[in-house]
Amino acid sequence: MENVDAIERADLQGVLVRDADLRGARFERVKLRGAVMRGMDLGQVRIDGDIEGLVINGVEVEAYVSAELDRRYPDRAKMRPTDVPGFREAWDVVERLWDGTEERARKLPPELLHESVDGEWSFIQTLRHLAFATDAWICRVILGNPAPWHPLDLPFDEMAETPGVPRDRDVRPSLEEVLELRRDRMAVVRRYVDGLTEDALNADTTPVPGPGWPPPDNYPIREILLLLLNEEWQHRLYAERDLAILEST
Repeated sequence: MENVDAIERADLQGVLVRDADLRGARFERVKLRGAVMRGMDLGQVRIDGDIEGLVINGVEVEAYVSAELDRRYPDRAKMRPTDVPGFREAWDVVERLWDGTEERARKLPPELLHESVDGEWSFIQTLRHLAFATDAWICRVILGNPAPWHPLDLPFDEMAETPGVPRDRDVRPSLEEVLELRRDRMAVVRRYVDGLTEDALNADTTPVPGPGWPPPDNYPIREILLLLLNEEWQHRLYAERDLAILEST
């Protein structure tokens, strides 16, 4: 078989890969749910993502990984709240941790905040994406604004072109410009969780008509808030990881 530089946007469900040399291969945004790997030579491999029910040599390792992450990051368990006070405390944590990350970013030359590390979003793009996540899930789905978008909002790369939703990946706003947007959207979440009730937490949203993302549907508010907390937590970790690399340049 001839060498292949990239396989993109391919449906490989149910495919059998046998006697293949994948040394140095890179998998990005790949769905491996239900995959079976046998007779593997797996060494020096890094896996990052949503991992559920992973079994290695007969041992389910998800619980071990989750416990270790909770040990390393004591605030991580607070990202899984079950009641209204817990969601308010979780957002307190998000605000506090991001304050520290933003101060770290300020110490770098402004041009480095637009630099991609290993193909990932730059620091500025990360903040833009989190603004988009707030607009999509809080402003649109929960608060009912059909088109809450700001021109700097940055959707996830896999999202299809959607009428009215901005996605200019190449624009280069200053840190202060994007932080102004970011703080405004974080304040929206703060006001919402401060006014949250248990009845609202356990309710579903009303579908928002018209084009946009996510599509109109009834979404559980609890799941939306947990999703947003996960976005905030994970993207801050990615940002901290990449800032450490940029600091060493």
